[in-house]
Amino acid sequence: MNNAVKILIVDDRPDNLLSIETILEKEHYHIVKAASGRAALKALLQETDFSLILMDVQMPDMNGFETAALIYQREKLKNIPIIFITAHTHEEEAVYKGYNVGAVDFIHKPLNPQLLRIKVGLFVELYQKTHSLREQEKNLLQANALLQREIREREASEMKVLELNRQLHRSNVHLKKVNEELDRFAYVASHDLQEPLRKIRVFTDMINKNSGNPQELERYISKIGEAAQRMQQLVDDLLRFSRHSTQGRDYVNADLNEIVKEAVSELEIPIQTNQASIHVDPLPCIPVIPTMIRQVFNNLISNAIKFRKKNVMPVVHIYARKSDEPETMPMYQIFVADNGIGIDNRYLEDIFAVFKRLHSYHEIEGTGIGLSICKKIMEHHNGTITATSEVDHGTTFIIGIPEKQS
Repeated sequence: MNNAVKILIVDDRPDNLLSIETILEKEHYHIVKAASGRAALKALLQETDFSLILMDVQMPDMNGFETAALIYQREKLKNIPIIFITAHTHEEEAVYKGYNVGAVDFIHKPLNPQLLRIKVGLFVELYQKTHSLREQEKNLLQANALLQREIREREASEMKVLELNRQLHRSNVHLKKVNEELDRFAYVASHDLQEPLRKIRVFTDMINKNSGNPQELERYISKIGEAAQRMQQLVDDLLRFSRHSTQGRDYVNADLNEIVKEAVSELEIPIQTNQASIHVDPLPCIPVIPTMIRQVFNNLISNAIKFRKKNVMPVVHIYARKSDEPETMPMYQIFVADNGIGIDNRYLEDIFAVFKRLHSYHEIEGTGIGLSICKKIMEHHNGTITATSEVDHGTTFIIGIPEKQS
């Protein structure tokens, strides 16, 4: 037998302990002896790797059944088999009680050495096999837990890959949008900016050729000034559009009535010149970036005046409505309605594209960048801007702003 096999013998009589030790001596077990139930418990507190316990039933203070019951209360000890040794051969009640507390077998006194060796050998072998199976089960459980963890980690990695793919897709969409804006910028650089440059060159040449005519010189200089002013406006609008791409989100709870009042004040001269009427209904107080929102109202009111009907005084009506749809975030809708020339429904999406113009600047001043700036500002606010219109019946811009900002 394996020298590592440990057996605990519990008996209050030294001669019985010596007798059992002598019988098992040839098997080379490692024998630990205890002279009482308490001594057995103390030994089991120090060592738990016993393959078998041989325990006398009749002991003073604490008998074998009581000791076995206490042993099996500990999780680490409940799988160690116990064989009771008893002098009572025909007490069925005692046998039943022994099995009830967890005994695996009984050996009766006087001891039969050969029977003791056989039973001890069988139960030691059974214990070792059972212990080996439990270790295998434990290893399998650990391997299964490791596999489950690897599966979770792989799933998490796959989720990360999916998220990275989604981010890449969003980046590609954003890059496509930026490229489109760059294409439009290239168009402005190659067309709109070059046209005033050509005029400046043409009128400069005319000045050189007609230097003797003061009236012509004054007209040429005026044309050069207009071309330079248009170039300046284009450059300023490009810088302003670029600046809105990088500004932060410094939200404050602002009164939209005051913001609209400031925007109207900035447009005092064109409003008076065109005899425009601005009607503002009560507006809410909501978290916004005031300078940005003021620019939105400035652009929309300015457009309402700019795209007026001939011989009709511009009228602008600004009012608000709260959207309480349960499936969406609470929003305020701000309406800016005018009585201008209107827009063909086919072009309602195009008007928010950077540098997109539906009219020549010879007809109506501007660079076609104002509404694209409005759209970018509303994106900063997690909001929206749309328009409804009908040719010759005016346009209504609808600004959606969340009631709260995250």
